[in-house]
Amino acid sequence: MKPRILQIGRLMPSLESALASEFDIHLLANEADPKGYLAKHGAEFVGVATSARFGADAALIDALPKLKVIGNFGVGFDTIDLDAARRRGVAVSNTPDVLTDCVADLALGLLIDVARGVSAADRFVRRGDWLRGAFPLATRFSGKRLGIVGLGRIGRAIAKRAAGFDMETRYHDRAQIAEAPFRFEPSLTELARWAEFLVVAAAGGEQTRKLISRDVIEALGEKGFLVNISRGSVVDQAALVDALTGKRIAGAALDVFESEPNVPEVLFPLDNVVLLPHIASGTQETRQAMADLTFNNLRSFFRDGKLLTPVV
Repeated sequence: MKPRILQIGRLMPSLESALASEFDIHLLANEADPKGYLAKHGAEFVGVATSARFGADAALIDALPKLKVIGNFGVGFDTIDLDAARRRGVAVSNTPDVLTDCVADLALGLLIDVARGVSAADRFVRRGDWLRGAFPLATRFSGKRLGIVGLGRIGRAIAKRAAGFDMETRYHDRAQIAEAPFRFEPSLTELARWAEFLVVAAAGGEQTRKLISRDVIEALGEKGFLVNISRGSVVDQAALVDALTGKRIAGAALDVFESEPNVPEVLFPLDNVVLLPHIASGTQETRQAMADLTFNNLRSFFRDGKLLTPVV
């Protein structure tokens, strides 16, 4: 018999088709009473297929007494209760590496956009404002000081790209990375004070919640720009909004938010803020690679007892 897998939320059609060909899949979203369904049928499932958007909390894990594995479509796993999974001996996979380049590409695009006002200039032309005068001068990007918060796979890829723009790079992480060719800054506040551009590439979760605090944002100063392509929870969003509306930092480019898809409407009129709908990995090539890895993780687990990219 095919292993019975509970799917949490909709996934890419190609991934859903692949999962259905290999497993006995049931979509929880089709149930009018998910809790009631799990109370009656939870013991039937040995696996979960989910995404970084929907995750798997402790209540879901506890409702599946025979659960062995959670396959996560996404590199972030802050929406999965890893402690609950560990207690139950449940294996968890994610999709690292395959999205690194596209996320780093977008980070550089956001840096250039917020510095040079690309999106704002596009709106300027579309409104017909160019007929009435010149677009305001922007900020040079190349040769500037770049601070990276989180020098993991994505952080390193951003630094590699920034080198092509002759940027001086420093980083902050939980600890100094011996092989990193950049200067380590143990104080995140001091990194923000030094940097002209601060890019957030740290993992989400409770350990990094509001890591970019009010003090860090204020240290960035009126000539500093913040770019976030990690998780909305890593930034104190209220403090950032306050700094932007009070013009105490130069600008921000945000792909993620505290409560997606809800975005503070007070930011909408600000031309020094770039707002994206969480699309850093949103290319056809990368999303298909993520789908393939999610499927291959689950198939490998049930065929060989091993995950290709385990988190737990």
